[in-house]
Amino acid sequence: MAGKQSAGLLLYRGRGEDVEVLLGHMGGPFWAKKDAAAWSLPKGELDPDESPEKAARREFEEELGLPAPDGEYVELGVVKQSGGKVVTAWAVEADLDPASVVPGTFTMEWPPRSGRLQEFPEVDRVAWFSLPEAREKLVKGQLPFLDRLLALVSG
Repeated sequence: MAGKQSAGLLLYRGRGEDVEVLLGHMGGPFWAKKDAAAWSLPKGELDPDESPEKAARREFEEELGLPAPDGEYVELGVVKQSGGKVVTAWAVEADLDPASVVPGTFTMEWPPRSGRLQEFPEVDRVAWFSLPEAREKLVKGQLPFLDRLLALVSG
């Protein structure tokens, strides 16, 4: 498959029209002042020889600082984001207190070409959203996951 491969978990709670999903606001200076289309499900790139589901669980823990929840993992399929990244996601019914999140960090040169490395959180906040709210917040390439989840919880 062309493009980088990522995998993630879409936590949800509730049923039908009352379903809520857990999203993380992407950390770092590029996303700091953005809100619409600046949130993502907890996800990350696969390590070599790692299964997508194993990567999704590992990345959840790395990004949120909490173990991936127990429960039934239902594959939501694959989407290709505008940058070419291919994302596989699983839905899992679970509750989580956003205040308990201890985000992992990444290091990048900032400001650009300054030679200074700074550390930023992978996600700078985490929140539950109704599906209509999530459609405004989620990066566009991941929107199909919301439709697939709605079909799953409405069935």
